Amino acid sequence: MPKRLFVAIDLPESTRQLLAGIDPHIRGVRWVDTAQMHLTISFFGDVPNDIGLAVREKLSAIEFGAFFLPIVGVGTFSAKRTPKIIWISVGKAHPHLFQIHKRVQEAALAAGLEPELKPWHPHITIARCRDVSAQSLRKFLQSNAEFDAGMIRVQDFHLYSSKLTSAGPIHTRELTVSAT
Repeated sequence: MPKRLFVAIDLPESTRQLLAGIDPHIRGVRWVDTAQMHLTISFFGDVPNDIGLAVREKLSAIEFGAFFLPIVGVGTFSAKRTPKIIWISVGKAHPHLFQIHKRVQEAALAAGLEPELKPWHPHITIARCRDVSAQSLRKFLQSNAEFDAGMIRVQDFHLYSSKLTSAGPIHTRELTVSAT
């Protein structure tokens, strides 16, 4: 049976709590559970078991050095000018982060997965919006445009499986790759 897989960097608990603390409590804005906050490196979708095993093997071979990553600036992704996702920016084209992304993409390709062709915009999803106008978020976005959650030390990344439930996704760590 296929598993829904993605690769992500976890956030320290202190960063998650800081991000939870800026929740504006606006109707229609659902803040992400702090336990689910992460930086997605690559989303693979439903992956057959044999390819999943190959992905694990290829990801395990990735070597990288630990680095620090700034978490600064709140924004939104919109559909037809209606906000759908509230995010916080990560790294501002940080070369070490993009190198990990590139290596993960190469590992996925070598394992037999189709490459992600759309541009990658590293971010942490902090909220999802339903029937929320851009106007109702304007003040929150303006006051948090330069919100600084500090730096996080990236010393590992993880392969997760994700099971969708009515209560939200359940993520299970399948593999950890640590800095050398």
